Amino acid sequence: MGLYIDVEPDVNVYVEDLNPEGDKTILFIHGWPANYQMFEYQFNQLPKMGYRCVGVDTRGFGNSDKPWRGYDYDTLADDIRCVVEALDLHDFTLAGHSTGGAIAIRYMARHRGFRVSKLALFAAAAPSLIQRPYFPYGLQREDVTRIIQGTYTDRPEMLRGFGNMFFFQHITQPLSDWFFNLGLQAASWSTAAVAAAWLDEELFSDLGKIHVPTLILHGIHDKVCLFPLALAQKKGIRNAKLVPFQYSGHGLFYDECDKFNKELTDFIDE
Repeated sequence: MGLYIDVEPDVNVYVEDLNPEGDKTILFIHGWPANYQMFEYQFNQLPKMGYRCVGVDTRGFGNSDKPWRGYDYDTLADDIRCVVEALDLHDFTLAGHSTGGAIAIRYMARHRGFRVSKLALFAAAAPSLIQRPYFPYGLQREDVTRIIQGTYTDRPEMLRGFGNMFFFQHITQPLSDWFFNLGLQAASWSTAAVAAAWLDEELFSDLGKIHVPTLILHGIHDKVCLFPLALAQKKGIRNAKLVPFQYSGHGLFYDECDKFNKELTDFIDE
């Protein structure tokens, strides 16, 4: 079931709600620059197992409205709060990939984990995507600057290059094209704006405000959110469990799909 939810005047985000009668709810927040469809290989399995799967296209991406502003983590987390209230979700698992993981962490801190019972982070862009004087583990600032510049000069070429570093396992050309097209569904200005947010957003203090059981899934071959980010998350979040994915890159939800789905569902069912 697809629907639009108002998050502010004249801004609506698209939500896909599969198996609303499911016993346990998972709210998925996708990573940059895709949309909820990146979780296709979860959405075609987990509902059959009895889970309710709610996928959100964050503003500027997928089928959601694409306003000029509102791509900071606070606003994106506030949008998630609107979705939670509109669907009247309770005791759900909040799950985020990459930038979606960063948004989930900001939601937990900013909204005090409103109605969340568990948190699942997949290759999360936290506590900082880029290197800083006090955090030497992320990407170089210049790497992000090149992504932003590429968005403005040749977005398809930038997206193709990003897709080439996304997965660790071999993927077919049709699947590569499918992932590429997910990125094209976003607006260029929102694609650049979220990338620009990586330069300023930090989540170090947010980690300590998380008080629910947390699962961290992270590929050791991740070239986007490097594996030391997962170690920092594990250190900063109390009651967190880290599961390294030995044969995965950034796209661990596909690289090791069966393991991914099992780790996630086992965690929810604990």
